[in-house]
Amino acid sequence: MHNIESDSEDDLAGGWEQKSTEDGNVYFVNSCTNKVQWTHPTTGRKKVIPKELPFGWIQTLDDSGKTLYVKQETGSKTYVDPRLAFATEEKAHVTDFRQRFDSSTTAFQVLHGIDLSGKYALITGCNSGIGYETAKSLARHGCNILMANRNMEATQNAIKDIVRDTNASEDNLKSIYLDLASLDSVKKCASSVKTVFADHLDILILNAAVFGLPYTETEDKLETTFQVNYLAHLYLTLLLEPMFKKGTRVVFVSSESHRFAYLKNVFIQQNIAMTKDTFSSMMAYNNSKLYMIMIAKILSEEWKDKRVCVNSLHPGNLVYTNLCKSWWLYRLFFSMVRPFTKSLQQAAATTVYVATASELSAVTGLYFNNCFYCPASELARDKDIAWEIFAISLKMIADRMGTDAILKYIDKCKVKNSNDKTQ
Repeated sequence: MHNIESDSEDDLAGGWEQKSTEDGNVYFVNSCTNKVQWTHPTTGRKKVIPKELPFGWIQTLDDSGKTLYVKQETGSKTYVDPRLAFATEEKAHVTDFRQRFDSSTTAFQVLHGIDLSGKYALITGCNSGIGYETAKSLARHGCNILMANRNMEATQNAIKDIVRDTNASEDNLKSIYLDLASLDSVKKCASSVKTVFADHLDILILNAAVFGLPYTETEDKLETTFQVNYLAHLYLTLLLEPMFKKGTRVVFVSSESHRFAYLKNVFIQQNIAMTKDTFSSMMAYNNSKLYMIMIAKILSEEWKDKRVCVNSLHPGNLVYTNLCKSWWLYRLFFSMVRPFTKSLQQAAATTVYVATASELSAVTGLYFNNCFYCPASELARDKDIAWEIFAISLKMIADRMGTDAILKYIDKCKVKNSNDKTQ
């Protein structure tokens, strides 16, 4: 695991000490010369620390009135501000940050010292697999979790397991019914979220997915992989938009398989969901993950002024989860490669990183892999095709559910299409 403070250029020379002010600024003191300065003596850069203490720490006073920090779990005490362990350099640009973690990092390591108390997160597909590890990791650090799943019995069992394994409060874990194969269910779920989470949502993680299904259609007469993985998540996100505030993070869990997606121009113009005659289960999955990256980019631009951050990511290659349960051959293959792939905790790390890392507080429109951003495929970065897919998606939703909550985006697509034709 990489640590942002472990690079040799950050090491302090002899005599220098790093200290902090109560309002989150870092300064440096030379005990030999009594020199005090705001910039790092080696790098020349300013540093800041979180305003809140790391998770599990409290601040008190000793008998002489001096500030003392206590770690509640162990009772250990120190006069050194524990926030200094999480000091970061001030950024010249929002994407100016170093890689702190890698493919071996776990979600628990990403969340070290982070206090999510008072935060509200909704996660789809989280009663097992990567989604479960994501929910467990966030709940362990005090986050209020709304687990949106179809199987309510499995969700209640998952809640009990999380409470048992993390000592999270059961009051912080709630369930809500969501069947992504039904756009009507998506609409009902969205309308119910406010009754659970009042008027705002800090984190939305769109994690649920199916893989390797034979051709089937949902009640909305759409191919199942396309609707469950992509279209229903898009609809849910647009319905929940009124709950987004400055700092809300929307996380689209995509996949590196998006690089193997294949679109024909005529295919896009007619229908972005595969028909029975053209269906390939693997290509349906690849395309659905491509769409998620494209739409995340579009929404990141649409909501930039609102300071809502929208990013997408790849959790890991061939991670063994219920995703492969649709066919025995997939189960066998995933079992064979299991020793060489990420654990569920490692697979959840990038999702948790994108949802919580302080250095990403203003970062939007990027694609992440192994807890760091990387370029998506060339096709995923094609803005014209992305807007075409967005427009067709909105029409598919409108034809089935009406234009509530999506009308302004339909109008924007019309304006953009009109402008493109006149150029």
